[in-house]
Parts: sequence; C-alpha cells; structure tokens
Amino acid sequence: MTKPTLKHGLWTARPPEEARALYAEWADSYDADLTEAGYATPRRLAAMLAAHLPARDAPILDFGCGTGLSGEALAAEGFAAIDGTDITPEMRARAEAKGVYRRLFLATPGEIPDLSDYAAIGAAGVISLGAAPPETLGALVAAMTPGTLLAFSYNDATLQARPYLDALADVQAEGRARLIAAEHGPHLPGQAGVEGSTVHLLCRLG
Repeated sequence: MTKPTLKHGLWTARPPEEARALYAEWADSYDADLTEAGYATPRRLAAMLAAHLPARDAPILDFGCGTGLSGEALAAEGFAAIDGTDITPEMRARAEAKGVYRRLFLATPGEIPDLSDYAAIGAAGVISLGAAPPETLGALVAAMTPGTLLAFSYNDATLQARPYLDALADVQAEGRARLIAAEHGPHLPGQAGVEGSTVHLLCRLG
C-alpha cells in the first residue's frame, strides 16, 4: 500500500480492512500531518458537546478515537471521564500515550460496543468516506439509550455522498433521534474538497 497522505485518495469508500490497514500505516505521522493541515473538527465537536452537556464528569465514549486528538479536545473542554475505542491497534497505542483516556478498547470493524453507560458519544471524522460506512450512524443510534447525545462530523466530501445524508435523514424520520444542532466550519483548511465539515449533535429518543 502506498504510504497514506492527506492528498492520496483518502476520501473514497473502501472496505473496513483496507481502512484499518491504511490508518495503521499512517499512525506514526498522523498527528503531525493533521496538525500541520490545521485539523479543526475535534475542537469544534468538543465545544458543541460541551455547550449541551454541562456535567464535565459525564462519561463519554470517543468512538473511533484514532491517535487521541479528539480525546485531547474533549479533555480541553474539561471532560474527565473519557473512554476511547478504535479498530487500529497502532492508533490506539498512540492515544493511550496521551494520558487523557480513562479506558481504551480495541474495536472490531462493523461492531458497536455497549453504549449503555455513556451520556454522550463523540465521533470526529469517523463516519465518513474513507473511514466508517454510512450504516455506522444508524447502528450507533440503535445502541444508545434514550437521552444519550451523539456528536459526529461529516466533512465536505462526505456531505456530497448521498448514502451518508440518507443515514442522517433516516434516524430522524424513524423517530430514533432528534437533531439538536448542526454547524458548518473548518475541517482541513486549504485541503481541496474537505476544507470544511458539519458537526452534528443528535439526541437519542425513547
């Protein structure tokens, strides 16, 4: 596999095992590459969640935590009970080194962990082209308990992909979740096709 870079076809649908291999190879330089590119979505997502979840001791699952950039953003907002899960051992090892997680789990592609203990789920840059498939959104909502919040992002490329838009529409039309907030803003400034992202906040209904 060609070493992944921000310009090497990241935003395209791919099988879960291929995605896992890509991110495993990228783990060593992931933080440096995204920081240099001005990666803004984790901070924006954490701020939105903080605005709607006053209890900073509320348990949060960072779903698809990667190297822990999103966990650091949540911790910067004052959240103190953050767990993380990712399908890539190499990414998870780097997340553990950051020291912001209470617990870290290795996930299996296509499987959703037990979400019953969490007040909120964060998924920054996870449910998107090149990463988790669109059906992941419905599976997460189905596993959440009533009142649980789900903060997630769709980058500009994903916002042009009908299956992802349909997944968001479906969970609302079926009465499983209510959209509380949505805000478009910077994602990877200067990166053609994904300069921006929309951060969404859903609440699981009863």
